[in-house]
Amino acid sequence: MTSPIQEIKERLDIVDFIRSYIPLQPAGKNFKALCPFHKEKTPSFMVSPERQMWHCFGCGEGGDIFKFLMKYENLEFYEALKILAERAGVELKRISPAEYKQFGILYEINQSAKDFFKKQLEKSPEVLNYLLSRGLKKDTIEEFELGFAPLTQTNTDSLIVYLVKLGYDIKDIERAGLVFKTERGNYVERFRERIIFPIYNHFGKVVGFSGRILSQTQIDADNKQINADISVNQRSSQRESAFAASAAKYINSPETPIFNKSRILYGFHKTKKYILEQKSAVLVEGQMDFLMAYQDGIKNVVAASGTALTLDHLKTLRRVSEELILCFDNDEAGLNAAERAIDLAAASDFNLKILMLKDFKDPAEMVQKSPGALAEQINKAKPIMEFCFDRYLKNFQFPISNFQLVPEFKKNVRIVLAKIKNLASAVERHYWLKELSLRTKIEEKVLAEEMNQIRNEKGVMRNEKRELNTQYSSLNTFSRRELISQRLISLVNIKRDFQAQINEYANYLPLDYLMIFKNMTEGIKLDDERLINLLNVIQLRSSLESSVLDEEKIKQEFLELLRQLKIEYLKERRQELRSLIREAEEIGDEIKLSSVLKEFNEVSKSIQEVKTSDL
Repeated sequence: MTSPIQEIKERLDIVDFIRSYIPLQPAGKNFKALCPFHKEKTPSFMVSPERQMWHCFGCGEGGDIFKFLMKYENLEFYEALKILAERAGVELKRISPAEYKQFGILYEINQSAKDFFKKQLEKSPEVLNYLLSRGLKKDTIEEFELGFAPLTQTNTDSLIVYLVKLGYDIKDIERAGLVFKTERGNYVERFRERIIFPIYNHFGKVVGFSGRILSQTQIDADNKQINADISVNQRSSQRESAFAASAAKYINSPETPIFNKSRILYGFHKTKKYILEQKSAVLVEGQMDFLMAYQDGIKNVVAASGTALTLDHLKTLRRVSEELILCFDNDEAGLNAAERAIDLAAASDFNLKILMLKDFKDPAEMVQKSPGALAEQINKAKPIMEFCFDRYLKNFQFPISNFQLVPEFKKNVRIVLAKIKNLASAVERHYWLKELSLRTKIEEKVLAEEMNQIRNEKGVMRNEKRELNTQYSSLNTFSRRELISQRLISLVNIKRDFQAQINEYANYLPLDYLMIFKNMTEGIKLDDERLINLLNVIQLRSSLESSVLDEEKIKQEFLELLRQLKIEYLKERRQELRSLIREAEEIGDEIKLSSVLKEFNEVSKSIQEVKTSDL
């Protein structure tokens, strides 16, 4: 019986699938593209329709259709399986109960909870009227499936009762983040008397919720009641926190196996295609800002889901957008959020702009009071460094003549220089450094010297930039001997005449590659999926190169690789012996030290002999 995984692979063509994410160009019988997993100028990302595999010769990443989706969208295997199964029209009846329990049932519970909240909103005209009074239209409310969580006074409006009647276990409902357990062992619904915003993953599946309290009056009343309850019952700090959270303006689902808020952008499942078309994304702070902007015709908008902007958010956006426009609230919190976003986004090589609203507290209010104005303002968004110049330098007259202002001026200039230093593009850094020189009347070389001394003591910019670059490049950490082994086996796959020669050097291959070599030459079965994937990559490379390699050059390269394989094997052994020498010296074992030193000298001599000998 064909497994669901194999059936999916047979039904979905990898070329068509990957082409839906990145543009592919024909390259003989294969296809090529700029790799989406590391920065490059020349395409080294190859897709083979014959083998239904992909591989990047630049960063070493590769695999099948599952690996591509998991890598591109930051998904767990089960999430990728579910998405691809739906796309291929394959039913997952044969999936293991454990996997279903871990992931699948959480999707179902969230979907059922979303349906419940929607019905409750339909039965609550006063809540619907409140949403309409905030400027939302019925079409928008329906499109994004907003709902309402009642206070729960009877079984008819209890989410717990509703879900249990559908057959869901209370433990799974708790794992989905919809309820929490009190010290007395009772289950309490997390969302009560709140407007509900379903949170979707990037493929349109409900994975969590955000709940907004109706009004400040309700917040004050709830806080008063909670404080009274705490003082009477002397609740523990843990329980006090849980109850106090219920009075916050917004509460969100906790992280679950299917909900990671640092990865999910609110509304991205709807707006991704528009962002891709425009190569531009508008980032706002909250769900209401998103919904009002979307409703006002700004379709390339997204919002973070109950968290600050993260590297994963930026990585997702950078794959579909070249420009990022920050549009945050006009208050101190909005400015602080903008500062952090600037530091992260500038390092990820966006064309970065910012819009700080002057006459409105947030984008939602602007859309409500002045429809169409937000789009006009977005078109006038400032380059990020213009914003920094205004924020930190506008209160100074240049050149500085008042000595009393020098310390503050120096501090602010260093802040601006840190922003410039954090820009990913050398061209941009040069441009803005020159612009800063013109505005402050300070020589460019002086500013450059000052900038080079900045270490970014807070660690935010450089550390997170380094993390972003590490994630973005995603290079595999193969040893030199492993890389040589990959190439050798690939050449044997192209020209089987080499098999006899490599047999003499087989013991110098790392164990994984020895197993792969024996699979190719002796038919030994591979049970390890990691080795199977590695074999597929090697075979893919062989098929891509077989028609373009010169036979004489192949032979020369093959012989030199054999030499290098033995040298690397001996070098690794010599390094092991160095460690053994240190150990013997530390414990004073003269007999062991003498034996190890003898082998060390023999190995060192062998390395020199191999380097100078003919094969």
